[in-house]
Amino acid sequence: MRIGELAARTGASIRSLRYYEEQELLSSERSSSGQRHYTDTHIERVALIQSLLTAGLSSRTILELLPCVDAPSRSNSDAALARMAQERERLSDHIADLLHTRDALDKLMAENRRVTRTGEHR
Repeated sequence: MRIGELAARTGASIRSLRYYEEQELLSSERSSSGQRHYTDTHIERVALIQSLLTAGLSSRTILELLPCVDAPSRSNSDAALARMAQERERLSDHIADLLHTRDALDKLMAENRRVTRTGEHR
């Protein structure tokens, strides 16, 4: 399938698919005229890339994890597990920061409601 069909079947933009290739997250066969061609297995690959990007992983980090997917081995699995643990810790820290920010926003909203309800302004 050509890049437009892969985009349609995955919901990724053509620009995103080209970016994935630039970052070496995705590869394609090229026709004699230079057109990219993909197989059905690329649909799963794009879904994986999209889910990892959505989870907050960088394309660089995803590239580090892909050997575990592409060529499972003990060393690839160990390296990927260590990298995933680092990412998990980073995400946990980010979640804690987001929760703190949400709590601060909740306090501001509560104060705003109190002021609005009582007509009191400082």
